[in-house]
Amino acid sequence: MAEQFVGSGWAFPLRIGPTGGIALVSGEREIEEAIRLVLATAPGERPMRPEFGCAIHDLVFAPVNEQTAGRIQHEVQLSLDRWEPRVEVHSVEVSTGTDQSVLYIDVQYAIRGTNNPRSLVFPFYVIPSHEEPGAPETSGGPGGSPESDR
Repeated sequence: MAEQFVGSGWAFPLRIGPTGGIALVSGEREIEEAIRLVLATAPGERPMRPEFGCAIHDLVFAPVNEQTAGRIQHEVQLSLDRWEPRVEVHSVEVSTGTDQSVLYIDVQYAIRGTNNPRSLVFPFYVIPSHEEPGAPETSGGPGGSPESDR
């Protein structure tokens, strides 16, 4: 019964299957690819479904701190609850690796109708600030641009 609920669909990213047609996935693989698709799509990216996706893309330029991690957790939970009804999300944890420009989003979930806990780690890349400590200001101070100081 649970397998019928999960179904099958096109592989993501779209690719050619062994018979020359569009590759299909089913079962747990289909669910995993659907979760990745939701998280990788920014709202407004799909013209015919502008609400679809996850708003974590608004945080690409946010500082890497606890507040940003909390916002990412909230947005991931919200988007998966809305766009992937086949799963029950148990937890979302955000951590940093050795590189400060990558946040790892760990989604713990179970496929509804099964007692099979699953985990998916989604890398989220942020754009770190290019400001270096002790670098001179380029804004020209409170008066405006450097040209206005001449």
